[in-house]
Amino acid sequence: MSQTYLNNKDDLIIKYIPLVNKIVSRIEINDNALDYEDLVSVGIIGLMDAIDKFDNTKNVPFEAYATIRIRGAIIDELRKSGKVSRDRIYKLNEYYAAKEKLEKELNRTPEEQEIIKELNLETKELSKIYETLHYLSNVSLESVIYTKSGEEFNFIDTLKDDKEKSPEEKYIDKERKKELKKAIEKLNEREQQILSLYYVEELTLKEIAYVLDISIARVSQIHGKILLKLNSSIKDLMEDEDV
Repeated sequence: MSQTYLNNKDDLIIKYIPLVNKIVSRIEINDNALDYEDLVSVGIIGLMDAIDKFDNTKNVPFEAYATIRIRGAIIDELRKSGKVSRDRIYKLNEYYAAKEKLEKELNRTPEEQEIIKELNLETKELSKIYETLHYLSNVSLESVIYTKSGEEFNFIDTLKDDKEKSPEEKYIDKERKKELKKAIEKLNEREQQILSLYYVEELTLKEIAYVLDISIARVSQIHGKILLKLNSSIKDLMEDEDV
């Protein structure tokens, strides 16, 4: 390996360390064995991996590609350290099962209190479920919206760079974007604002909490609740299209 390559790689690492810091700042690390500096170190490893594997012939901006690699490396490490316990994943799947059961029985989307009663939960336990969903959305927003979020995720599936998407895959992506847009339009103004602040403006939970004058935990819970709403709306849209 040439010295020129090593120097260029070092320059790129230094250039994109602010990107690593930005990504880490948007990931919650409370109650975890890893601290901020640990995650920055993991993110830099993801950045180095991105530099090694980036293919500029794919016509994809390096920063976008590196962001996926960095976030993937960090979230993978968090999962290994047990950030989301099996118990929380189990409770999340219980929630989905209860919600689906009540939807069939009531022929409508069940209210929060009906789900709480079905599962014999306390309100604070439901808040924990929302927080779990918020955390899992850091792994893959699409996985949270389109699948049962307690399933195991394979990060490599989100990092494929060896081939162009097939026409079928492109069509599915296009349809999902249309469904997501319709589902977002059904949200109320505050919910749309939170999505915009988090995904478009890329504010941290702390910054959003300051803007909305609520607690960070509350932002996390509302975000998880929004993801559940999107999941339900998209499910309804897909069922309508099948009819």
